[in-house]
Amino acid sequence: MVDTSNKADFNQQMRGRTKEAALRIIRLYQQLPRTGEAEVIGKQLLRSATSVAANYRAACRGRSAAEWYAKLCICVEEADETQLWLELLGDAHIIPKVRLQELEKEYLEILSVLATAQKSYDKRGSE
Repeated sequence: MVDTSNKADFNQQMRGRTKEAALRIIRLYQQLPRTGEAEVIGKQLLRSATSVAANYRAACRGRSAAEWYAKLCICVEEADETQLWLELLGDAHIIPKVRLQELEKEYLEILSVLATAQKSYDKRGSE
């Protein structure tokens, strides 16, 4: 679980976590069968997972709260999309579902943490 008591520590932990998750997706992509459907889904998965890591990194370097929030919103969308592509890989029997469980769990947790941060900002912004 990610420690949210210190913003700098939280950001560092999430940067590392999203990067490691993206690396796991890259390794999965490298092992996909070379079929048309696997390549299409695989490339989409690769783009969305690496986008989560890249946009979270950019959010941490944001020049304003609004910029941070905008990048965080992209991270939430891309993490959700990553979950979709992982589900499709399993549902289409391209990769056994059991092999995808840990990655799906990781992206669900990442999405949950990022969505919570997004909602927290939403509450502050509306007050």
